Amino acid sequence: MVNEVSQNQQLADYIKKNLVKGYTSDALKFSLIKQGYSRTSVEKALDTANKQLAESAPKMNEKPVVKYEVIDEEEVKRKLAEQDGKSFFGKIASWFK
Repeated sequence: MVNEVSQNQQLADYIKKNLVKGYTSDALKFSLIKQGYSRTSVEKALDTANKQLAESAPKMNEKPVVKYEVIDEEEVKRKLAEQDGKSFFGKIASWFK
């Protein structure tokens, strides 16, 4: 049992190290299974690694702020009327002014 726990932690450490390098969990899982590790031990190690990474992640203290804007319908109609004579790219450029 102790050997199984240490192997699980070794696999979890390997997974964490390679996730930081940019490998996906699916690629690591496939690679470890191809190297002879059982699917269940790899999945347990992935779960362990994900839990450990989640514990070390910084906590968000702020709630996201939702911003909204009220658009005047008359202003939109006026802007559309101004764009009628412009080319396609002229219309697009005026959106960013």
